Amino acid sequence: MTTNLAGAEAGTLTWGTRADLAATVLDPSKATGLLAGTPTADIAVPLGPVARKHAHQLTKATLADAGLGAGDRVVVALNSDGDLAGARVAEAAADIAESAISVGPRGRMRLLETLQRTRSDVLVATPTGVADLLARLHLEFLVDPLDLELRLILLTGEITDDKTRRHLAREFGATVVELYTDPVTGIPVAHRDDAGRLVPAEPGLLALAALDDNTLIDPPVPGTRAEIVVRHTWHPELSTVAIRTGHVTIAGEAGVVPAPLHTVGESVLVRGRWLSLTAVRKALAKIDGISRWRFEISRDGTLDAALLTVSFNRDSLIRNGMWKSRIEQALTALTPVKIEVAVDEQVQEEPLPPEVVDHRGHHLGTDRSALAR
Repeated sequence: MTTNLAGAEAGTLTWGTRADLAATVLDPSKATGLLAGTPTADIAVPLGPVARKHAHQLTKATLADAGLGAGDRVVVALNSDGDLAGARVAEAAADIAESAISVGPRGRMRLLETLQRTRSDVLVATPTGVADLLARLHLEFLVDPLDLELRLILLTGEITDDKTRRHLAREFGATVVELYTDPVTGIPVAHRDDAGRLVPAEPGLLALAALDDNTLIDPPVPGTRAEIVVRHTWHPELSTVAIRTGHVTIAGEAGVVPAPLHTVGESVLVRGRWLSLTAVRKALAKIDGISRWRFEISRDGTLDAALLTVSFNRDSLIRNGMWKSRIEQALTALTPVKIEVAVDEQVQEEPLPPEVVDHRGHHLGTDRSALAR
């Protein structure tokens, strides 16, 4: 059975995605107070005193549910869309643990120094961030991961898998738990249990929706794809909005939201940050001469790599360094994630639609309806 979400609760709910949130619900130009937002403010969620307090309590409850304890010392090294996200996690952790510090995502040697100097036993980071630290411990720093004496590693912000979690747990000798961070506010709202289920800090924060229809699926058809929907019943401006996260999972038993396995829609997840393909299209459309482009994401080592290959409709642009620089600057304006730019050596006069290829196998595509069939 599928239940229309609007009819399942009192009042009428608005459906939206991360991509259209600003246009349909939250206008960044009218938002006031502290804003939880992306680097370009395409999402800017106001956190007034009441919402900020609730967000803090949600983060604190999620960390506690994931195993954070009173005697722990915590380092937070997150690469996420909300620049304050790491600081908010550290602040909530400090209410539980003995200490907490947010150091940002960059610099593995600095992270190592911080872990050693603070004698921290809990690390909060992205899966690839921890994997990259592990590789550098072995290959560059000549440090045994067990010597760090990490007790708990909390992963969030990216699609990960059981193999990675087991590998990190074995190498560091630590318990590894995945957090689910709400991609709209940057707040951890659930943790993944041993069965692969997301356990929210409060009931009603997460649900499953059909890919091709604004319906809540409960109970779902086991084995079918479904999109994770996030609810912000605690937020004044978002309490009546059901937001599609772009995270796709495989439905199982009734009342259960499994951890995400893929992404879908007009945003792709690269190095813990969401990149809007719509924004890329608009930016490249302003640059004369581009007839085609192909965006590729790969993970050959421990970290994601992004490559944009452009084709021009005339030969004079192929080796024009200024034109390539214009493209690079246009991408820099969209995201802090480094995107390499390559130029097709052949002239392509006939325009074709953009291509998005995820060699990691994470992003399924932009058309939800097509994926539902």
